[in-house]
Amino acid sequence: MVSLGFWHSVLNTAGRYCHSVPESIADSPAHPRRGRPPTTSARDLELAALQLFTDVGYDATTVDMIAAAAGTSRRTFFRYFDSKASVLWHAFDREVASLREALRAVPDDVPLLDAIRIAVVSVNHYTAADVPELRRRINLIGTVPALQASAAVHYDAWEQAVIDYAAARLDQAPDALLPLALGRATLAVCRAAYEYWVARADQDLTVYLDAAIRALAAGFTDRAVDR
Repeated sequence: MVSLGFWHSVLNTAGRYCHSVPESIADSPAHPRRGRPPTTSARDLELAALQLFTDVGYDATTVDMIAAAAGTSRRTFFRYFDSKASVLWHAFDREVASLREALRAVPDDVPLLDAIRIAVVSVNHYTAADVPELRRRINLIGTVPALQASAAVHYDAWEQAVIDYAAARLDQAPDALLPLALGRATLAVCRAAYEYWVARADQDLTVYLDAAIRALAAGFTDRAVDR
């Protein structure tokens, strides 16, 4: 997965979509809408950028073009994003923050890998309906060198969330062997689950994430793999 719940970031999504609404008479220039004008959200910019990256090409798309397509300014763009590359990682980065919160919320008496599985599954809400957009993201991240180069930073942040949690639970340093191994193994199986899901689009992502982390916790025994 070039994201996780991969990615996910690619990879959020209910409530994260922006739907265009036909302009009504009350909203026309002759009948201006009263009150504060609508604001542009990070999601608006995200969708505009994804469309431009797909239609025009990543390298040919500028920040000004993204802002214009979203009906806002360059200044507003940089209020949300550091660069055009960061737009495609917006949902993934939010997932990392949510993952840290979810891990902290799991009771300490829950077995470590069960706790990680519960947290990972809880912050991923992608359904089969989200796959077309995520496939576009994956294609861009997999084929554009600038996006490929930026991927490691985001995956590392996701992995570090698991490492830090495991280190605290094991009372070890974050750079100790077991926390590192748990963080990297968890990211690996989640990326595999994400890629498997995107290729099939037959169930919610959580089904495959849950199965992959359960198999990891069971040591990939024949029984775990056959489930």
